[in-house]
Amino acid sequence: MKRAWIALLLAASLPLFAEEKDWPPSKDLTDKGKRLKNPTASGRQLEVFQHGVKPEWGYKAPQRDTFVVIHPKKAQEQARLYVVLHSAGHDVISCVQCTRTVGNHDIYHSPDDFYALYLDCRANRGDWWWGGMHRRDARLTEKNSGSDPAPVEKRVIETVNWVIGKYAIDKNRVYLCGNSMGGSGTLGIGMRHGELFAAIKANVPAGIEHVSHRMGFPPQALPQNARLPAPPIVINYSAQNDGWSAGHDLFAKAMNDRSYSLFFYWGPFGHANNHARISKVNDLINSFDWLEVRKNQAYPVFTNASTNNKLPWPNDGRNKGSGQINAFFRWKNLDDKSGQLQISLFLVTAKQLETGFEIPGFSMADVSLRRIQNLRIKPGEVFKWSFGKAKGEGVAAADGLVTIPGLKITARPTTLAISR
Repeated sequence: MKRAWIALLLAASLPLFAEEKDWPPSKDLTDKGKRLKNPTASGRQLEVFQHGVKPEWGYKAPQRDTFVVIHPKKAQEQARLYVVLHSAGHDVISCVQCTRTVGNHDIYHSPDDFYALYLDCRANRGDWWWGGMHRRDARLTEKNSGSDPAPVEKRVIETVNWVIGKYAIDKNRVYLCGNSMGGSGTLGIGMRHGELFAAIKANVPAGIEHVSHRMGFPPQALPQNARLPAPPIVINYSAQNDGWSAGHDLFAKAMNDRSYSLFFYWGPFGHANNHARISKVNDLINSFDWLEVRKNQAYPVFTNASTNNKLPWPNDGRNKGSGQINAFFRWKNLDDKSGQLQISLFLVTAKQLETGFEIPGFSMADVSLRRIQNLRIKPGEVFKWSFGKAKGEGVAAADGLVTIPGLKITARPTTLAISR
C-alpha cells in the first residue's frame, strides 16, 4: 500500500500537458492523479498542483514546479495555513511522505485543523532556497547574496498568496516553517514578509547567511530606502554541535539589536528533526504556542533579558549545556485603540510549564511593541507609558518603534499601557 501511494504521488508530480497555462496553478488531471484519495495517515484530503513561471519572478528559463495542499481533517470556518519548506535531502513528495510517520521530521507535520502547503525547490537545478553557506557553497553565496529576493523566493510568496485566496484562508493566521535548508529558507524568506506570516519556526536551520543577507544583518546592510514590514515572531532551535549552526551568535545579536522577536532554544542535539529526541536535550522547543500568534495583533519584543542564557557560539561548541533566549515570556492583548494600547506581560510558572529548566521568578528586559494596530505614534513623537506602579515617557525611534527599557516582569500579569 505504501509503495502504491508513493507511486501515485510521484506520478502526480510529473509535468502536465504543455498546453496548460503557466499560472495560475493547475490541478493534476491525469488518470493516476484522479485516483489520489486520502493518501495521508490521518485520512486528510490531498491535492497536487503544478505551474510554470511568471516573468516577474526573474527566472532565466521556463520550468515547472509542484506543490501539495493537504486539507484540514474537518472543515473550519476560519481556515489557517501551515506552510512547509523541505530540507536539502527531500523534495515535496518525500516531505509529504514524512508526515505519515510520527517522529519523521516533526516540523513537517501540520495540525489536523490546518490547511498545509508543501512547496518544492528540488525539481529544477539551482532553484534551492538557501542552505548553509559554507566554503563549498561559495557559488551559491555569490549567486544569492544581497538584499534582493531570488526567483524561488518570489515563487514561494506568490504560491502562498494563491493558496490563501483559493481556500479562503484567514490572512492573519498564516505560518511558515522548515527543517535544515528549509529552516534557512524559513528565516530568509519569512523574516522579509511580516505582511504575510504571523510567525515562523526554523528547525536546525542550515545557516544564517540567507536571513543575514535579506535582512541586512551585519556585516551586510539594507539599502537606505528599504522599508520592511514588522517581521513575524521567530522561533528557532539549533545545536551548537551541528556544523550548520555556525554564526548563530551573530544572528541572535542582530535580532536583539534590531528589536526583532526571537524565541531561541539550543543544546547538543546535532542536526536533529525528531522532537521527542530533541526534547530530551531541550524540552522548550515546543513550549511557545507559535500557531496562536495573529498577524492583526500587537506583540511585545523582549530584548536584553536578564534571564537569557549565555550562547555557546562562537567559541564553545563543545559545551554540553542547553539554553534559551526569551523562553519564559508571555503576554495577552487587552486593548488596542487609537488613543491607547494595553497589553499584559508575565512569565510562565512551573505549574504552567513542565521543564527541566529553572523558571525564574522575575526577569528584567527592554520591551518594544510591534504590529500596533490602531495607536499611531510617529517617529520622534513623545509617548507615555505605565507598567504597574511604574510610569514614564519615551520617544519613538526613527521608524516609529516604541521601546520601554528595564521593565521587571514577573509571573503576576501586569498591564503595560502606552498612549500619545
